[in-house]
Amino acid sequence: MPKAALPYLPVPGALFAIAKPSGPPCMPMLDGIKPLINQSRLFNDPAGIEVSKQAVKKRRFKHRPGGVKIGQGGTLDPLADGVLIMGIGKATKLLQTHLDGPKTYRATALLGAETDSYDSEGRVVRTAPWKHVTRQQIEGVLDRFRGDIAQLPPIYSALKMDGKPLYWYAREGKKLPRPIEPRKVTVFSLECIDWQEGAPIEGEGDGHHFNFPANRVPDQDKETMKAVRQLIVGEGNVPGVAGELLSEAGDLPEVEEQGRPPTFKVEMRVSGGTYVRSLIHDIGHAVGSAAHVVTLSRIQQGEYHCEEQPGDPGNCVPWSVFQKAIEEHHAGGTLPAASGEWVEWEEAILDKMKMVE
Repeated sequence: MPKAALPYLPVPGALFAIAKPSGPPCMPMLDGIKPLINQSRLFNDPAGIEVSKQAVKKRRFKHRPGGVKIGQGGTLDPLADGVLIMGIGKATKLLQTHLDGPKTYRATALLGAETDSYDSEGRVVRTAPWKHVTRQQIEGVLDRFRGDIAQLPPIYSALKMDGKPLYWYAREGKKLPRPIEPRKVTVFSLECIDWQEGAPIEGEGDGHHFNFPANRVPDQDKETMKAVRQLIVGEGNVPGVAGELLSEAGDLPEVEEQGRPPTFKVEMRVSGGTYVRSLIHDIGHAVGSAAHVVTLSRIQQGEYHCEEQPGDPGNCVPWSVFQKAIEEHHAGGTLPAASGEWVEWEEAILDKMKMVE
């Protein structure tokens, strides 16, 4: 949207998307953007800009220095990259629609090990046999996960009940205050789009080069996790394939095979609230092995899309544009101009945003 098309300033609301890279957590990204937004005449009036500047100087931020609201339409794990929808001002009211709406992901999973976080950022809980698994077997179990399913988050996640993590109840021998509520989600489509054999452990070669995480869960924590699983299974309130796999989890073998196991890559279109990591974890169990996420990309959400390639942000604003502006801001450098010119990050938003009145 060119500057001439703006009916007035400041803009009452704007909706756009950032192409998030893998690595940074979402909340620090938002924290870095907020001072830019609050000190931009694109989104704030002169009085609000002055309030924001004074708050930054005095380190008194309170809730929103300068009064500009900013929010996101569905956070991404640090490991994940892709579409991160942003709402500013009146556009924050539209974010719930994006949170609840369908999203498309591509996830690469490494066979042979499950982790406490269900991704490569966690610690290895169990290694499992993988040499029997083929692409055809992966494709053969996917139908069990299509349609309306029930999911549980990673057992070793931050899921709490009455303020305490689930494993606390197992460790203390306490009964769960109430049954764990599974999350009902819909998997509209789920396809295996790639299969890669592992490259040799030593030397170069064809295939991927992903490895298991270096850290492992101590035996004491494994017992805690097993107790938590028994409590969940004992309640018997997880229907469908998730409940079946959870019940079978205690009987899965602990095996460490030689070599580098293969990866499989899936593309899925899912409803809001779907645990992608749990889906990969359960697929690993369904083929008699284990699996965890090593790459994750949100490639479509609403009208916004971007590809996995770093140079193709689609109709999203590249994060590098904001990263450069944040670094300059911290160094006391370039701020939004008071003249009729826009700085680079403002131009990037103007080019991609949908104005909301």
